[in-house]
Amino acid sequence: MTGTALEADGLGMKYRSRGGGWALRDCSFRLPAGHVCALVGPNGAGKSTLLALAAGFLRPGEGAVRVLGSEPAEARTRMAFVAQDKPLYPQLTVAETLWAGAELNPATWDQDAAERITEPLPADARVRDLSGGQRTRLALALALGKRPELLLLDEPMADLDPLARHQLMGALMAEAAEYGTTIVMSSHILTELEGACDYLLLVDGGRIRLGGETDDLLAAHTLLTGPVQDLAPHTVVKSRTTGRLLTALVRKEGPVDITAWETAEPSLEELLLAHLRSPEAPALLTPSATARGAVAAA
Repeated sequence: MTGTALEADGLGMKYRSRGGGWALRDCSFRLPAGHVCALVGPNGAGKSTLLALAAGFLRPGEGAVRVLGSEPAEARTRMAFVAQDKPLYPQLTVAETLWAGAELNPATWDQDAAERITEPLPADARVRDLSGGQRTRLALALALGKRPELLLLDEPMADLDPLARHQLMGALMAEAAEYGTTIVMSSHILTELEGACDYLLLVDGGRIRLGGETDDLLAAHTLLTGPVQDLAPHTVVKSRTTGRLLTALVRKEGPVDITAWETAEPSLEELLLAHLRSPEAPALLTPSATARGAVAAA
């Protein structure tokens, strides 16, 4: 797929129930189509709000969000959303739930894809009798059976055991590879995301702190270890001193003096934790992640 799957420009959202605080504020980014994107950040950072806005379940208080080049409501038939609470009809059976999915999406429904996900579940089991992990399977089956161009997943694997998590992650990756489906997945399990996602959006304080291709963001940073010394001209994200030894994660601003420093590429987890522990570090969005509205205004 080509084009833009998801784009926000100056997106803002307030909740009265939270004392009038901003869940998102001046949030701008672009996600090109065809990527598997990790949406990460601490609790309360705005991840669920961002996904709900993209799915069209909320209206922004400021700015705009576009999905597959359209307003969220116009793109609803081309995307699927699995929320944290996995809303399903409790009185229906597994088979009846898939039948409903087929009836609601007659033009795109893929029964085989849906049944591959629900295969371990008894077809006559009612939703209300399923465990949390089983309901997750069924919700993902509905989403994948729809054959969406964009799949939005809010903490989809949180209630799965490690084996089921591995199996369903494999199914999602196969979907992305075979059909070019764009996947946006929020998760707190960083090790799960590192091997699966090729794009990253780090939300913190209602804004995007890091955005772009995972490899490019990692390559823009380096871990430096050496005697305590000036780190200029590099931008320091996080540093610590142990005796006479300095360890720092920096954003490279030119070549690194390898005679003065030992260098290593950070892991995704090290990169994310360093930025989360240093909210004053400047944001970094790669060119592909920069909203076109922001480019036009620059």
